[in-house]
Amino acid sequence: MSSVFEPPDLGPTVGPFPIAGLVRRARRIVGLSQLRMARFAKVAPSTVARVEAGSLTPSLAVLERLLGAAGLYLVVVDQDGRVVLPMEVWDDTRDGANRRYPAHLNTILDPEPGEWWGDIYGLARPPETYHRCRVDREARRRRSQWEVRVAKYRNVPPPPDPRSWYRD
Repeated sequence: MSSVFEPPDLGPTVGPFPIAGLVRRARRIVGLSQLRMARFAKVAPSTVARVEAGSLTPSLAVLERLLGAAGLYLVVVDQDGRVVLPMEVWDDTRDGANRRYPAHLNTILDPEPGEWWGDIYGLARPPETYHRCRVDREARRRRSQWEVRVAKYRNVPPPPDPRSWYRD
């Protein structure tokens, strides 16, 4: 016998939350039996029972239907609990080879002087582009946060404006 207390196995989880507990909570919120939840979610009653028992890890689609039967939605949140929205997809925004721009870079539509990395090389400015330099992107993000979150940064001097780096 181990002297260290080990918490019980709660089965599959979504982050720190056990899926079984989430499904049971959803059922309790709307007062559904397992059979009625299964009907609303269009799954077998045994699926609801096995998920709640922790013996079945449902697919994302099944979990979404189970929670949806109670009027709940799955969302993605950041570390501060803010909902993360999906990126927009513009079919007409592609590079010269008809490829999408890299998803990890912020796309700039109609860039102004100094907003495109090619400006420092004297290249012709395209109708859309993105910031390649991580340092530049992070500096712009810090400046933008300072400009938008007035109350938070009231007594903090502004960070340098990265657009001034390219004006020389």
